[in-house]
Amino acid sequence: MNRYIPPVTKNLLILNALFFIGKYLLATRGIDLDVIFAAFFPLSPNFHWYQVVSHMFMHGNFAHFFFNMFSLWMFGSAVEQALGAKKYLTLYFICGLGAFILFNLVNYFEFKQVLDPLVAANIPLEGVTEYAQLSYNSGNDIQTMGEQWLGTLPKNTDFQLATAFYLDMVIPMMGASGAIYGVLVAFGVMFPNSVLMLIFPPIPMKAKYFIPIMVLLELYLGLQQAQGDNVAHFAHLGGAVFGFFLTKHWIKNRYRWN
Repeated sequence: MNRYIPPVTKNLLILNALFFIGKYLLATRGIDLDVIFAAFFPLSPNFHWYQVVSHMFMHGNFAHFFFNMFSLWMFGSAVEQALGAKKYLTLYFICGLGAFILFNLVNYFEFKQVLDPLVAANIPLEGVTEYAQLSYNSGNDIQTMGEQWLGTLPKNTDFQLATAFYLDMVIPMMGASGAIYGVLVAFGVMFPNSVLMLIFPPIPMKAKYFIPIMVLLELYLGLQQAQGDNVAHFAHLGGAVFGFFLTKHWIKNRYRWN
């Protein structure tokens, strides 16, 4: 893989690193950047319009950050050199937007399955805002705040549904993974016969096989969504779908690629 890092990829790596470092430096001063820049469900009191973009630069932990940046360097450099800076940057942000859209469409249908029975049972939900409104400059004990809100509800409440409703208000999505999945798929479309070496199992595989397997695995995991799995699989799929169709469109219309 070419060690040269073209300018857009380099700047994206730097921006992500600055956000990641800033998150932990400001946390020592009691400021939670996740509350500001991660993307909350649009019906949450914590949602702001700019989170549609800013969530792409936030990461949950070092492993999340490292593997995203490694993938961005590994595949983004080749894709940027093939498409050119402007189209590559367009691809990156459109795929990030696609990740946000698909994730929240799926989340909305799941949310409706929680909301409708609570509304039908006349459970008062208006007060959730007081307990779900997170503060960026103080520690947010989500579990305690949620328990306090649940304590205000009638005894006939389905508390499992109410808990799910509350979590939709306070758990954000974050990370560059959706945009990077779009870049990954673009790489597969343009360089289908490139051989990639897997980490596990350590065997070589062509991109045209490896990348569809990764996408299908995300679909499977998204449909299963096991308890405790906090990965936004449908965000990855959204980025992949947008990346596929956008790259195919550019190739069909003979935009520059190698």
